[in-house]
Amino acid sequence: MNILKGIAFSCLVAGVSGCGVSYNSPSIKDRTGEMPVSVVEMNAQTVASANSTAYTPKSLPAVFYAAASNASSTPGAGALPAQPFLPSENREELEFRPLPETPPTPYRIGVGDVLLLATKSPSSTVEQLSGLLASQNQRQGYTVRDGGTIAIPNIEAISVAGLTLQEAEDVVFQALVRNQLDPTFSLEVAEFNSQRVAIGGAVKSETLVPITLNRLTLSDALTAAGGLTLRDEDFASIRIFREGTLYQIPVKMFRARADLQNRILQNGDAVFVDTSYDLDRALTYYKAQLDVIALRSSTRSSALQALSTEIGIRRSALDEQRRIFELRQKLGSEDRDFVYLTGEVNDQSRVPLPYDRQSNLADVLYGQGGFDTTTGDPSEIYVLRETDSVSGAVTAYHLDARNAADVVLATKFEMRPNDVVFVEEQPITKWSRALQQAFPSLLRAAERSAM
Repeated sequence: MNILKGIAFSCLVAGVSGCGVSYNSPSIKDRTGEMPVSVVEMNAQTVASANSTAYTPKSLPAVFYAAASNASSTPGAGALPAQPFLPSENREELEFRPLPETPPTPYRIGVGDVLLLATKSPSSTVEQLSGLLASQNQRQGYTVRDGGTIAIPNIEAISVAGLTLQEAEDVVFQALVRNQLDPTFSLEVAEFNSQRVAIGGAVKSETLVPITLNRLTLSDALTAAGGLTLRDEDFASIRIFREGTLYQIPVKMFRARADLQNRILQNGDAVFVDTSYDLDRALTYYKAQLDVIALRSSTRSSALQALSTEIGIRRSALDEQRRIFELRQKLGSEDRDFVYLTGEVNDQSRVPLPYDRQSNLADVLYGQGGFDTTTGDPSEIYVLRETDSVSGAVTAYHLDARNAADVVLATKFEMRPNDVVFVEEQPITKWSRALQQAFPSLLRAAERSAM
């Protein structure tokens, strides 16, 4: 037995390689005559330099970003129906979208207006020509025709549409003079038919209010409709549709502010006094007057059903495409970027880089469970990266993590495809493993020597 111990001790002193056994552990070394290896210490500057290497993470297919409610048309599925309008009777703060202020402008004559021409005396030529007036009236009405003209007997058609009253008087004066008629007259608008504002909703009488020589304010228009008839002003608003835009003024705000009451209306405006409990009336009004809301209450249920069915079809299609992509990934048929984790780590593995974002050294180390500091050396953590594909040069970025504060560098060091993360073993671990492998061989050698 003493002989065996002596032989074993002699072999250990001489080195295990001398007895025909050896233990080789991985480490970062320069390779003579082969691809050079440069060791670079990790610090703020070297991390920034390493991160400057261009790399764009792969992106997930668009199907992972699509929502069933707005995905593009799927084969076999029709286009999404128009979004249904669902009335809500919950008490909510009414949105204020003020009608813009417009400066007052002079009235311009339009088609359908009736102009009243008053002459100097019953014996004037104009009255004699018309033959339609009693001589004591001395006044004749002329309707602006579709072409924008009025016709005075024995005088050419006079174009007045789009003119102010003063401009129309000048045109009529010139026509009378050209025809050698007495130009003494006065002109006024007897009937205002060309410009109107529609008033509806919670008012006493839905009506069309004409725009006259005097400006028509929002307050005047509502008064012309008989005023507001509301059950609860907290839910009421005045909506004005103008040239494709819908404005809204809460009734309580309207009553409190004179500037809103005095907003000037324009030709073609539609005013609707609405409450959250009378939305069906508003929908019917806008459909009839403005053709703005296409979905009637009778079709809401079917539209919702169609929408629900369409979304279900699209959701199923999206789920199927995603499952196919995930299966292709599992079978390895999808192109993917990887880094490799080796050395004294809990799980030596190939780690896929994430989609659509950068991954860092800390993600790779600790996402796989980190490493055992009883066998792994925290002072010897490396990231191996090929820096020259022609010569095969490799840069080994060295992280000394004995000071836990230096792990912050790992959170900033960005990974690149085919990087190799290596954690070297502790010196004591190398010695322990060498002994574990050497002792059986030494004992067998000693036994053979003792025979």
